[in-house]
Amino acid sequence: MSPEEVKKAGLEGSRRPPGHNPGGVLHQRRNMPFSNTTMAAAGFLIVATVGYLTLYAKKKPEATAGDVAKVSTNVARPEDTHPRK
Repeated sequence: MSPEEVKKAGLEGSRRPPGHNPGGVLHQRRNMPFSNTTMAAAGFLIVATVGYLTLYAKKKPEATAGDVAKVSTNVARPEDTHPRK
C-alpha cells in the first residue's frame, strides 16, 4: 500500500517502524520442538532401521540377517558363508 492509501484507511498507528521484529529472525524458532536427547534417539532408531532393512534385503534365502551382518563387518567364519544343508 502506498502512504496515501494508508492515511485514507486510517492505519497509521498499525505500522511498525523498520527493524522492530518481535524477537524472530526470518521466522526461525528460538527453541527446538523436541529435546536433543529425544532427537538423537529418534535419529539412531531411523539409522538402525534403515541398516537392518538393507541387510535383510541383501540376504540370500539360505542365509540369515546375522550372517549378512557378519560378512559385512568382516567377522564371518567360513561356516557363516556357505549354504546350510
